[in-house]
Amino acid sequence: MFIEYKMINNIEYAMLVSSVRVDGKVKKGKRINLGRVIDKQKSIYKNRERGLFTYNKETDQYGNVDPEFKEPPELKRKTKIRRREILDIEFGSVYLLDKFLEQEQIWKLVDAIGFKNRDSIRALLAYYCISRYSNRQASFWWEYSYARILYPNAQLASQRISEMLEDLGSEEAKHLFFKAYYDFLKKQKSQSVNSDTVNSQASDENQSKTDDMIENGILIDSTGLPNACNLPITAISNHNGKISEEIRLIYVVQQETGLPLFFRYIAGNIIDASTVKATIAELKANGVDTNFAILDAGYYNGKNADVLIDAKISFITRMHSNFCIYKDCVNKYRNELETEENLVIYNGRMVYIKCCDCNIGEKSNRKAYAYLCLDCTMKREEEFHLSQRLEDKTDVSIAEIHQSRNSLGLFMLVSTRKIAKENLLPIYYTRNHIEDIFKLCKGDCKILPLNIRKEETFKGHLLITFIATVVMKLIFKKLKNYKITLENLFMILDQHRSKIYDETIIVGECSKLMNHIYKTVFNISCPTEIEYHAPKNLNDIIKEIGSDMITSGAN
Repeated sequence: MFIEYKMINNIEYAMLVSSVRVDGKVKKGKRINLGRVIDKQKSIYKNRERGLFTYNKETDQYGNVDPEFKEPPELKRKTKIRRREILDIEFGSVYLLDKFLEQEQIWKLVDAIGFKNRDSIRALLAYYCISRYSNRQASFWWEYSYARILYPNAQLASQRISEMLEDLGSEEAKHLFFKAYYDFLKKQKSQSVNSDTVNSQASDENQSKTDDMIENGILIDSTGLPNACNLPITAISNHNGKISEEIRLIYVVQQETGLPLFFRYIAGNIIDASTVKATIAELKANGVDTNFAILDAGYYNGKNADVLIDAKISFITRMHSNFCIYKDCVNKYRNELETEENLVIYNGRMVYIKCCDCNIGEKSNRKAYAYLCLDCTMKREEEFHLSQRLEDKTDVSIAEIHQSRNSLGLFMLVSTRKIAKENLLPIYYTRNHIEDIFKLCKGDCKILPLNIRKEETFKGHLLITFIATVVMKLIFKKLKNYKITLENLFMILDQHRSKIYDETIIVGECSKLMNHIYKTVFNISCPTEIEYHAPKNLNDIIKEIGSDMITSGAN
């Protein structure tokens, strides 16, 4: 095998040629097109199939180009009409996001991953946060936005993004990030504790509510990622009666802050209840201490109850109505549920709650507390739907209707800790945090749709969406006291533009709403002018070097 080089229109191309012996003579055999020669010394080539790549003739292996390598401008394909340089760019969204991530020290977490081209990973994270378009549009977005100035060495061509995601998909990259991330969360918690100590004159009522609140609590839930990609972990799933071809994504969320804590994924045909043990084990391996978990109903079974109790993790979960514990409690306590001492008001709804002892676990030998609940609002809605269904039915007896009505609006929570009934629902419904996280993932952080062919690239995609979700959750907390949504935030700031000159960038005037976002919401000052030195192209550098050589020769 040897490489044959050929010049066409002043551009050098390479062809991999094999040698064969025919009738005692050596002749050229099979040819493989390597494409344009980008750097002959480093064996870097480019073609449509592979993009930029390296080829080692000795080992006959293809490889990825160093993330910091930048294609020389004079080798880019020439066009008949010179395209004019883009000097009017989108400014506001990228500028605010970059300053916010610096302010919140998120860039330190990203840098901790150790990806070689820092500009590329920063630009990609900004793209995941700001844009909802596919990764194929990333280089276009970079060229038309302030990201081009902030991250000048970013490589966002489709193939380079795939290579970056493949690198981020390694377990080493994931471990490096989470190690830095958990240190970040500890600092956040210590700052929160210090501020609470300074302002700790709460009322007796509020204090009683915090008595039942759990430190180091976690929320565990999963969501489906439907896709038709040929990945080994894609499988047919039947989740709550919905059939789809998907991967199940498991998220663990911190109860106190609502921030995502950890993620893992499983094949779509694995049921939720079988994943608790491995999820808890991975959390412990990552050094995450937890003493309380809030689980969705799909995660409860006797085996999981034993696993959590043996790990000294208290938990609260909703119990499906087909469990014996649920049926026994309804039979014993339904008639005495609606009494004055059992009534609580939660979120504008009247709920009756009755606490009783129960036993859980595979052998039903673990002590726990069952809370039989009746939501009056839910009961009224279900009564209406029941009457609509029975309107045309004449073969249903009054006794059957009464029996059906008796179970409307009922649900049951089971906890290994005894919790005051007025605090039960506020604690359990902090699990809404995880629903918010999944909405952010799927709505604002580009986790869907999936168009990924390699599992390693998929892992990197999950990591970058996890970081983007952390960022968007922090931004969401900033916006919650203002009438601005995440979507509107970037839509407004995309209208804030800037113009590039040879030595400066002139930032356009801010509207009243833009000023409000910069100063009031994020405490960030927006400049009117930014110092800038345009990068020199290769021809200018050659001219400078040539003139210097001429000058030194003359001397």
